[in-house]
This record gives sequence, structure tokens and C-alpha cells, in this order.
Amino acid sequence: MSARVSSALAWCGLHAVALAMAVGFLAPLLFLLLTSVMTDQQALTSDLWPHEWQWSNFVTVFRKAPLVGYFAHSLLYSVTATAAMLISSIPVAYALAKLRWRGRTWAFYLVIVAMLLPPQVIAVPMYVMWAKLGLTGSLWPLILPNLFGDAFSIFLLRQFLVAIPQSYIDSARIDGASELGVLLRIVVPMARPGIAAAGLFMFLKTWNDYFGPLLYTGENRANWTLSLGLAAFRSTHQVQWNLTMAATVLVMLPVLVLFFFAQKSFIEGIKLSGVKG
Repeated sequence: MSARVSSALAWCGLHAVALAMAVGFLAPLLFLLLTSVMTDQQALTSDLWPHEWQWSNFVTVFRKAPLVGYFAHSLLYSVTATAAMLISSIPVAYALAKLRWRGRTWAFYLVIVAMLLPPQVIAVPMYVMWAKLGLTGSLWPLILPNLFGDAFSIFLLRQFLVAIPQSYIDSARIDGASELGVLLRIVVPMARPGIAAAGLFMFLKTWNDYFGPLLYTGENRANWTLSLGLAAFRSTHQVQWNLTMAATVLVMLPVLVLFFFAQKSFIEGIKLSGVKG
């Protein structure tokens, strides 16, 4: 046995668990991609490899359902909710991490409690409130609450900001910078990886959200997001698995592209957010 073969076998043995987990993760994704380009007849058989690559399935999906409108609504929901979360959560995280004020510890505990509270617990009173305001049937009940911060995002950002050296902030204060100036000129540039991680988490959460759009826009098909549209498409074309898989691939594609370009900042933000607590 050559040294190269021995080295390869040793590497496989050392990373056997990681390889098994990778195969378990990639196998369903590969099945999804292959089924999405099969013909309607083959998709219902046990053949795993397409006999004929039918790329027209992705065009057919747009003809069968108004996916462009669903994409627009999901993009509007995710982008505006993420922006509102960042605008509201960054100052709160900064106050919890770097400012000294009475009750700060209890406020942080309150954030943790809010983070652990299931959203379904307050779904009924929140729906009643938005119904009285006449905003049900639209995406506003899903976007506006993010202007008041998101508990998980505040927690994640606070953990990241704690790791920023206090000397930078003290130096800016000595130079006469206000707290807002310190936040915008010192803290935010240094916290870009953590902000990117929190923003990506929020984008993924809202992009894949099904419960919220179903609760508030279920009665108004004109404002449906991709999660609702995909569920309706699957119900309508439940025997056409090739089209259902093609629609699923199209829904997943923006998230995969976003993570591909933001993975460096995302991984760095997750890694550094736990340095200090």
C-alpha cells in the first residue's frame, strides 16, 4: 500500500464522523436537485438519476403560480424586518454591554426571558391588537414589531459587543465624542461580523417564516409570502413532485446565495460572540 493511499485512509478514518454527517446532510439536498429536473413520469419512480434533464420545470413553476409576487413579498418582509431589527437592537445591545446604569443586569435578564418566550403565547392578543388597528391581511404586523428590537438579536449583539475592548470607547469619550458618536464611529465598524451574523439570522428567520404570514396574511392571497405560496403549490401539485421540488429549489436559492457571500462574516460573528459573557 502506497504512502498516498495510507494517508488518504488515515484522513478518512480521522474525519469519519464528519464525513458521515456531511453525507447525511447533502443526500436530501442532492435528491431535491435531481428530482427537480426529472420528468413528471420519472419523479414518481424509484430511479434516482434523471433519464432526461428537464430544466423547463423551473420555467413551468412560474407559469403555474405567481412566484414573482411571492418573492417580492418575502423580500420586502425579510429586508425591512432585518433593517428595523438592526436599527432598534444595536443601541439596546450597546447599552447592555458598554453603559453603566442601574437595572442593567435585570434588563438583560428580561431580554433572556423574552428570548425564551414562544411567539405563540402572545399570538392571540397581538392579533387582536393588529385587527383593531386594521392592519391584518398585510405584512405590517410582521414588520413593525421589529422596530422595538428582537430579543435573540439583542442577546447575540450584546455578547459580541462585550468582547470589544473598553479602551477604544474610553478614548473616544475623552476626545469628546458623544455616546451616539461612539456607537456609530467606533462600535458599529468593529462589530460588523456580529451585526452580519444577527442580520443573517433575522433574514433566514423571516424568509422561512410560515406561522406569521399564515396568521396575518392568510386571508389575503395578494400579500402571501413564499412560505405560504410554496405550501399552496405543494397542495395543488402534490402528484407532480418534479414541479414541487423545482419550486422548493427556487425558494432555497436566495438564502444559499446570501450565505455564500456572507459566510465569512457570519462565521466570524458567531465565533467571536461567545468570547466573553
